[in-house]
Amino acid sequence: MSKLAIITGADGGMGTEITRAVAQAGYHVIMLCYTLFKGEERKNQLILETGNKEIEVRQVDLSSMASVTNIADDLLGRGKHIDLLMNNAGTMSSGGLITTEDGLEYTVAVNYVAPFLLTLKLLPLMGQGTRIVNMVSCTYSIGKITPEFLIRGKRGSFWRIPVYSNTKLALWLFTRELSERLKTEGITVNAADPGIVSTNIIRMDMWFDPLTDILFRPCIRTPKQGAATAVSLLLDDRWKEVTGQMFASCKPKKVKDKFMNHPQARQLWADTKAYLEKLKLEEPIV
Repeated sequence: MSKLAIITGADGGMGTEITRAVAQAGYHVIMLCYTLFKGEERKNQLILETGNKEIEVRQVDLSSMASVTNIADDLLGRGKHIDLLMNNAGTMSSGGLITTEDGLEYTVAVNYVAPFLLTLKLLPLMGQGTRIVNMVSCTYSIGKITPEFLIRGKRGSFWRIPVYSNTKLALWLFTRELSERLKTEGITVNAADPGIVSTNIIRMDMWFDPLTDILFRPCIRTPKQGAATAVSLLLDDRWKEVTGQMFASCKPKKVKDKFMNHPQARQLWADTKAYLEKLKLEEPIV
């Protein structure tokens, strides 16, 4: 029986590359995609390219915690052991403040709360040898977690770049805290920093965007190059026992002590769990 990999945002640029690599390694891959049609197109393409027919697509809206809960419950119902969980999906709101049906700021919901909830709900299907990888960003280092984080993204007026950075810091703190809680379970939890990658997030929705596409995009990483670090963490035997670390360019990245032992990590965990409990979802595990 093939090993199982779950990949969010699997129809995006880096998500497709990660899915391709994992499928080529012989895994049964479940692509969690926002758009079912786009996901099916990518799936069919990847089956042809890899020869692996064990690729399937499921639709999930990561801005909706009910949708995240539904997909997690479906996977739990299957009861199949999860060997790889890749929390790859990410977004950056292009407009002003957008509040989800759960009262969360949209970018916070997709980039942080959804992987928090999905990962914790799927833990019963994980065990010795399972690898969890979270896609962070070099911008985590300028992130700040304030009391308004979950519902507004940041203190003061909305600005998407710091909100995005704040979500990536939050995802890193989740990585660190979860790795500590699971360190005796044989489950590794690490973060991949892809660098600056040419994806749809790299845009300002300004008049100069076409010029940026011509002058800037050729100088930054392709989705395949950006995905390489995550792929290494998922598949390379060198990292099978490494946990609680950040990787960049396919190797461990030196992270300042204030981020390795961040004073807000446990409090953010508690605040996020409490918020989810208020939504009357099934209480997250751990």
